Amino acid sequence: MHYLPLIPRLQRLYASPSSAKHMRWHAENHHDIGMMCHPSDGGAWKHFDKTYPDFASEPRILRLGLCSDGFSPFGMSSKSYSCWPIIVTVYNLSPSMCMTTPYMFLSSIIPGKNNPKAQIDVYLQPLIDELKSLWEIGVVTYDVSLKQNFVMKASLMWTISDFPAYGMLSGWQTTGKLSCPYCMKSSQAFWLKNGGKHSWFDCHCQFLSMNHPFRKNKNDFLKGRVEKSYPPCLLCGEEVLERVSYIPKITEQPNLKMPGYGATHNWTKRSVFWDLSYWKDNLIRHNLDVMHIEKNVFDNVFFTIMDIKRTNKNKDGVKSRMDLREHCLRPELELSVDNGGKVLKPKASFTCNDDQRRAVCEWLHNIRMPDGYAGNLSSCVDLKEYGSYY
Repeated sequence: MHYLPLIPRLQRLYASPSSAKHMRWHAENHHDIGMMCHPSDGGAWKHFDKTYPDFASEPRILRLGLCSDGFSPFGMSSKSYSCWPIIVTVYNLSPSMCMTTPYMFLSSIIPGKNNPKAQIDVYLQPLIDELKSLWEIGVVTYDVSLKQNFVMKASLMWTISDFPAYGMLSGWQTTGKLSCPYCMKSSQAFWLKNGGKHSWFDCHCQFLSMNHPFRKNKNDFLKGRVEKSYPPCLLCGEEVLERVSYIPKITEQPNLKMPGYGATHNWTKRSVFWDLSYWKDNLIRHNLDVMHIEKNVFDNVFFTIMDIKRTNKNKDGVKSRMDLREHCLRPELELSVDNGGKVLKPKASFTCNDDQRRAVCEWLHNIRMPDGYAGNLSSCVDLKEYGSYY
């Protein structure tokens, strides 16, 4: 593991004239009411300010975010090897600065052949120790823009990750029937016998108003089902802390599997972030990286509509049609068997024919994007098979 101390680099933000004056941007720049263009405009930031007014009274105190994700440093074609950087972002700065490279601080690099999984807490411990010190004690720092010393403190507002890393950071395993960290044991997921996995189809109806017509629709969602349940209760930070208080940290009992795991809960550990005394007061403790979700959803929708074969990204397969017959009323999409015993799969109305696929692929092949935006897009199109791969 490689750890780079965070505090000296945060102090240098106030020692540099080019950045020191911008560290108060979140407090000195006001926006139109109802318009959100910075995290300081959001409810989580404002709630934290109300909870800790003394902390919020000093605009130079730091608001931080933590993000992590694994990648292969040797390319996708190399032998499997996972490298996990831990990056800290400073939200005091303006939107045009806080997400740029100079102000995203690499704090840890977790090398290794395998995914650290729940053991990531071990590698996060040095950073957590620094964050605890910044919250409880602070460090005297010189602000070159105001020509004065002040006690620099900091709070970690949230983490940002994809869904699998969400489970690693939060301690709630994001696989299986109870993978939703909000529904928890109230999850209405069901098992697809042919697909061999859980499905959350139609679970959205419980979040609709009680008089919404979708709740009584027995034909267009799960067949014969009327949704009468209320949405799951959203737990506050103190309630979550109470639930995990009896669960040991990964450093205490690394191989312990809690009773009821997978049936009543999905807790695997007490996350190291609960060592921060203010963590329970954050409204949003873990954020999802929308980029990953958008990419995965687009892949599944695009490959399904294009009806591209020989890929697991096409979700309109034979097993899907078999499960569809069991759970939904879609007779026009159900499999049938001809006189020769051959299984026939009716073509769905939402899939493209050959001419439509050819038109889409030719458009993708000929399109020209700015450098660095999608420069290799044309090389990812197979004009012979009328498909796309990337």
